[in-house]
This record gives sequence, structure tokens and C-alpha cells, in this order.
Amino acid sequence: MTKNFALSFQVKRTKVLADGNVPIYLRITLDSSRVEIATKRSVNPQMWNIDTQKATGNSDDARSINKHLKTLEQNAYEIYREMLERKMPLSAQEFKDRLNGIKEEVFVRMLIPIFQEHNGQMEALIGKEYAPATAIRYQTTLKHVINFLKWKYKVSDIDIRRLDHEFVTSLEFYLRTVRNCNNNSAVKYIKNVKKIVHLCMANNWLDHNPFGKYKTKIKEVTRDFLSSEELEAIQNKTFVSDRLNQVKDVFLFSCFTGLAYADVNKLKRVEINTGIDNNKWIFTTRQKTDTASRIPLLPVALDILRKYENHPECVNDAKLLPVLTNQKMNAYLKEIADVCGIQKELTFHIARHTFATTVTLANGVSIESVSKMLGHKNIRTTQHYAKILDSTVSRDMDMLREKYK
Repeated sequence: MTKNFALSFQVKRTKVLADGNVPIYLRITLDSSRVEIATKRSVNPQMWNIDTQKATGNSDDARSINKHLKTLEQNAYEIYREMLERKMPLSAQEFKDRLNGIKEEVFVRMLIPIFQEHNGQMEALIGKEYAPATAIRYQTTLKHVINFLKWKYKVSDIDIRRLDHEFVTSLEFYLRTVRNCNNNSAVKYIKNVKKIVHLCMANNWLDHNPFGKYKTKIKEVTRDFLSSEELEAIQNKTFVSDRLNQVKDVFLFSCFTGLAYADVNKLKRVEINTGIDNNKWIFTTRQKTDTASRIPLLPVALDILRKYENHPECVNDAKLLPVLTNQKMNAYLKEIADVCGIQKELTFHIARHTFATTVTLANGVSIESVSKMLGHKNIRTTQHYAKILDSTVSRDMDMLREKYK
């Protein structure tokens, strides 16, 4: 927003009129730009006071000139105030046009079309810069914003210049109450909206930051994982149903590789190669974050792959494992948990957490290696798993006790 605004009246002594008077101009300065506007008044040079910028004396001409200049000055300040309130981009030329009665057509930018264009560009870059899940999250965020506008303002869209701190806090309240989102989900949706706002600011469509005084943070969530006893119970269980055995094997494969459902589902035979140690490794890219993941295959995982290498679905699609839909996998996993006496709500993603904790960190694998195998972009994400392992703390303290004996 423009910070420097100044008005001054000046006479053009080089433009002497036929009656000997000189024209009076209004000079407008906005930051580093400057324009002059003819006041349509002239004055005898001897009557003009440079310091007060007025005509001197009490003659009718002097009073008429000063009254006109005062009115013009008031109009100028009123236009400036209006342009500030409407958050219009300011320039000296635009100001001159409005003072001269030339009202430009104000281009109003609405939030929803900007959001939709962003999401469209994101979808076009899936596989290049963004993962499909990221695009889906932004589409979901857009739906929440549309419903919020109807709930809060009874409108289908909003001028981006109306976005303020109240808009942000009301959106958060809506997500937590009406949509019943937990803290982390609400924060992530708000963060997506924040990106759109920053896009508007970067394009100079918005001159203020509605998120300037807004603060919130992600809360750490304790993720469930299988203990070594629970993992062994599933490994040792053989089911009558072939479908349950198949789901069990795919789940165990994830427990011993750390791959998420989407990555197991898309895993191809060409992604199994010989690693630096001459053993078989998985060389893949995480679908969620598009980061490389390199995982040495443990014997349990290798045995599962051999078991399904001639499975029709694997042969026809060049896949490594016959994976059901995530919904069906989770439904069968609940049945497996019941049969094995596991009280936790067993979902496929628990397999990834089990790999990070019970299979690797609890057995002394370095957090750096675990982070690389999980395909984490930041090791702080992996450190969350290390925090919940009492066994690791116990092992480290045992070593310390031995030292101080």
C-alpha cells in the first residue's frame, strides 16, 4: 500500500495568460510518482502566497479562488480515503483520473475462481510436482470453503479484499464444529487456504495478510503400531479363507518394508533390483510425496513375494502382490485382529508404523536409515516414531547403567 501521499498548489509562472494571470495547478505525489491537475483557476502572480499556497487579500477574486482550492483539496483527500478503504491499487495517474471524474471499472477478484484455477494447475502437474493425494486435499479444502461461505455469509463467493482475521478464525471454527474436523485436519485445511491467500498477495491482488495474527499448530498424534508379540501372532496364524491369508500376507509385507498402501498397490516387478550389498532391494518412489525410497528386503518379505510370483493378477499386471482396495483390506484386517486377539483397531497404515518402530528402531536400526527407507523428506517426521519407543530408552539406559556400575 502507498505510504507517502501529499498535495500542494502551485502556479505556473511560465504560462502567462492574456489577462496577465498565471494558472494554478494541484500537484499530487504518491510515493515516487507525481502528476499535476489543472484547477481551472488562475491568479495574479502578485496575489499568490507560495508558503500558504493561497491567494492573498480579501477581494472577491481571492476568496473565490481559495474557496475553490479548498473544495478541490477536500475532494482529493476524500478520494484517497475511499481508495484506501476499498483497498484499490494506488497510482498518481489513477488518482488524477478519479479526481477529474474519470471512474475506472474496478476489477473484482473473487476467491473461488482463484482457488479453482490453482487446483486445476495442481492437477495438471500431478506426477511432476504434486502427488494425487495432495491435489485431492486441495479439492476437499475448496469444498469446505464453498460450504463455509454459504454457512457464514450466505454467499457463494467472496471478494478477496474482504478476507481478514475474522474470516480465518470463523473458517477454523466452522471446520472444528460444523465439519467436526480434529485439530490437525482443521490446521491442514487452513494451511491450504493460506497458500491461496499468499498467491493473491504475490500477484498484488491483495495488499494485506489475513493470516498475519493467526496462530495455530499441529498436535502430535500417538500412532498405533504392533508389538513384536502381536506381529508374531499374525505371522503364525493360518486362516481357512484364502482371501484372509492373502490380506495377511500383503499386510505383513508392508510391516517388513514400511510401504504405505498406495505404494504396495502400485509396486511393480521392475522395482525389485540388486542393491549395493548384492541382496534384493525395493527401488521405488513414494506416491504421496514423490520421494525416493530404497528398502532392503528382509527374509519375511522375500518369502511373501515368492509365494505370489505366479499369482494370475501379479502375472497379468506385472505387479508384485495381489492387493485389494484399501477399504476391503481394512475390513478384512479387523477380522484378522479379532481372530488373533489384537485389541487395537487394525488398519493397513499400522503396518508402516510397525516397520518404523517394532521392526527397525526397536532393533537398533539408525533413525537416519529408517528415515531414508520410509521416504521421509525430513528426519523430524521419523523422530516421532523414536519418541514412543520405551524399549529404545530402556536399552540405552541399560548401557548407561553398565558404564556406571
